[in-house]
Amino acid sequence: MTSPASAAMAFPADTYRLRLPGPIAVPERVRAAIARPIVSHRGLEFRAIWSRTIDKLRPLLGTAQPIHPLATSGTGVMEAALLNIVAPGERLLIVNNGQWGERFATIGRALGAAIDTIDVPWGETADPDVIEGHLNRHDYRALIVVHNESSTGVMGDLATAGRLVRERPTLLVTDTVSGLAGMDFQMDAWGVDVAVAGSQKALMCPPGLGIIAASEKAWDVIRRDDRLPRFFFDLRRARDSYDKGESTFTPAISLIYGLDASLDMIHEEGQANVLARHARLARGMKAGAAAIGLENFAKADAQSNTVACFHVPEGIDGTRLIRRLYEKHRTVIAGARNRLQGKMIRIGTMGAIAEGDILTDLMHIEDVLAELGHSVEKGAAIVAATRAFRCD
Repeated sequence: MTSPASAAMAFPADTYRLRLPGPIAVPERVRAAIARPIVSHRGLEFRAIWSRTIDKLRPLLGTAQPIHPLATSGTGVMEAALLNIVAPGERLLIVNNGQWGERFATIGRALGAAIDTIDVPWGETADPDVIEGHLNRHDYRALIVVHNESSTGVMGDLATAGRLVRERPTLLVTDTVSGLAGMDFQMDAWGVDVAVAGSQKALMCPPGLGIIAASEKAWDVIRRDDRLPRFFFDLRRARDSYDKGESTFTPAISLIYGLDASLDMIHEEGQANVLARHARLARGMKAGAAAIGLENFAKADAQSNTVACFHVPEGIDGTRLIRRLYEKHRTVIAGARNRLQGKMIRIGTMGAIAEGDILTDLMHIEDVLAELGHSVEKGAAIVAATRAFRCD
């Protein structure tokens, strides 16, 4: 009997559809850039690529501050964010409405910070009055609000959070790993003090690059000598290297090549057009899913345009649905790796994709749902999504 792994290896690679909430499929143009010859990371050639890549990131982050690409994962830059601002025993206030709020809390505890969480039902957003009440009761080093909670499809209200801490010593820290380049982000205007992102989502690159930027308010804290011990993730070192036009340590040269190319793609399409396309595709995906009985998991008004999360219909095992999508259509989507396992599915609506990709997703899901015994009207998802696409 052929093993699943052997069957996968034998299946033509061009039929494999990576539709996760990240990592996402990397465009050919980016893959070609990554394959370029390696040059000296201290030489003039790479310095030029490094500097222009950072300059092209700036409008996506909405900041005039230095931006630091680091050779690490999204979790790595989350740790770097806290490592550079926290002293032992300082308090962090974390809005916990999904997996990434939980991740920040876990990192904070590991670093010796005192953690207070605002526990919000998954799929919802925190009440600003509740956040303000906590801020009034304690002195917090940072308030942490995830910009795009990819485990639930909910967008955090960073503009309101920024107003709450603007006149306080408290810093606003956010994770926009799955939001940046697919959803509007205005670091300076919103009052975000530390923002972290990753290469493998709407930036359309392979995993391996973490991106971090800090406000002047945050730099006043980062520069202190009473923070936690730091070396590789020491942003003071990164700032010194930034001023010289280079990275502190050996950078992920090939991934920077790829990011340089992906940012060209984004700016050629136009940042506003890219954001509008993501909003249109997310709207179509959600409308099509609703037409075949997939209830949107996010209850909040502010929803993600890069990740669609759905409850699976009653009587359907989400894990089996995901497995069958891969077996039958080689379409790879995600479930949940937590208490919601088997009860929800998650699909990326980000990157170099178009309406046809969303319609194919819906066609495959509709087909497998019917196979698993769920009553669906054939073609209903396609009709609903197509209508939604036209509602600009």
